[in-house]
Amino acid sequence: MAGVFFVIMAFARLGDVIRFIPYPVIVGFTTGIALIIAAGQIGDALGLEISAAPVDLLDRGMLYAKHFGTADPSAAVIFLATIAIIQLWPRGENRIPGPLVALIATMLIGHGLGFDVDTIESRFGGAPTSLPSFRLLEFDWSLMPDLISPAIAIALLAAIESHLSAVVADGLIGGRHRSNAELLARGIANLASPLFGGIPAMGAIARTATNVRNGGRTPIAGIVYAGVLLLILIVAGSWTSLIPMATLAGILTVVAYKMSEWRVFLRLLRGPSSDALVLITTFVLTVAVDFTVAIQTGVALATLLFMRRMTEVSQIKAIRDIAEYESAEIHENHAPDVPADVEVFEINGSFCFGAARKFTETQLASHSAPRVVILRMRHVLAMDATGLHALEDVAARLRRRGASLLLSGIHAQPLIALERSGGIERAARSEPLALGDSRPTAHRARAKRRHRADRRGPPVRKLLGRGGIRKIVDRAV
Repeated sequence: MAGVFFVIMAFARLGDVIRFIPYPVIVGFTTGIALIIAAGQIGDALGLEISAAPVDLLDRGMLYAKHFGTADPSAAVIFLATIAIIQLWPRGENRIPGPLVALIATMLIGHGLGFDVDTIESRFGGAPTSLPSFRLLEFDWSLMPDLISPAIAIALLAAIESHLSAVVADGLIGGRHRSNAELLARGIANLASPLFGGIPAMGAIARTATNVRNGGRTPIAGIVYAGVLLLILIVAGSWTSLIPMATLAGILTVVAYKMSEWRVFLRLLRGPSSDALVLITTFVLTVAVDFTVAIQTGVALATLLFMRRMTEVSQIKAIRDIAEYESAEIHENHAPDVPADVEVFEINGSFCFGAARKFTETQLASHSAPRVVILRMRHVLAMDATGLHALEDVAARLRRRGASLLLSGIHAQPLIALERSGGIERAARSEPLALGDSRPTAHRARAKRRHRADRRGPPVRKLLGRGGIRKIVDRAV
């Protein structure tokens, strides 16, 4: 099912949307996963006699402490030797990766010295030495409702992790990946994997970075990697069964350390408080609760904080005189005041969410009874449904008072939003609203609007050209 959702996301071109997941959410999630991976290796690193460790990190830590007396020094030696070899192995142009050297060296050392430690064979019964058999899946349709949510979570998290892997590769080679093609390929792979007894798969940052650092530059490198891994399992499957679990614990610990991005984590903690809050929330929920809940909560919290930030930077102010309104056209010494029965407001910023509420509160706070309220929107580039509702609410209040609302300097996006919502047609029939605009960016949309308004009802009042505010005031008085 996760493969199906991968394909759906690819055809819906959601690969570009994944790029907009807030960076603190990604770092908090990645660091939390790294901590979980590292903590999960403690049992094998110390050779603790534990049959099955709990999933919860706190419970797992208490179990490790309870069985600490069963630690095996030889497992700890292999674990530390693995980390030392990986870290000391020369990098750069060396084509042999350090983890491979550490795996072979510690396996030979362990068996050469007769260390009695857990291996893949003793833990899992050995590695396969033949190709998996093809088999059709049996569907239990009664389980579908219970599997949809986990499948979506797997697809979303795998898409995020694969995107991060591609971003890492882009930074290393100076390239640019195709996110939607990545999703489609990942979906096809996950649709085929269960037919051979596989599990959901995704791109891994550690393997991707290792591949690139050792010369991989094209998708062929990934194909060669998969082929070599398959060849090792078939030809040397019996040897891989002898790999100590402590060796794998050391390799995974190094991988967890490199993917933790702890330096970035600390830098974000010193950044804006809103980003730090999103970072810590995502990290704590990833470690203590569930990574699905962490991603959902982190994105929701980041969205709410972004809305708050946009509201804070949006300004709504009252205009007192013409010079303040159009200082480029009227000399300040000869600027008349705005008439008493006219109120002028100007909005700076997006007219969305909280900014719309701020405008409504500002207008209601005015205890005067103007005949005309002019809303200058020359600095409003975007308006959403909340802004549209606020405009209609204010226009209805003014209509009950016998006053009109004039919109001036409106840009294309707010104008098109008004048109599509039917606000212009309603205004044309009841005439509570007039549009005044001296900007050429919306001429084409206004022409279409005038044509429709001429057929559907009384025309919307047109106030164009230089000195638009003076024409509006003249008409108002």
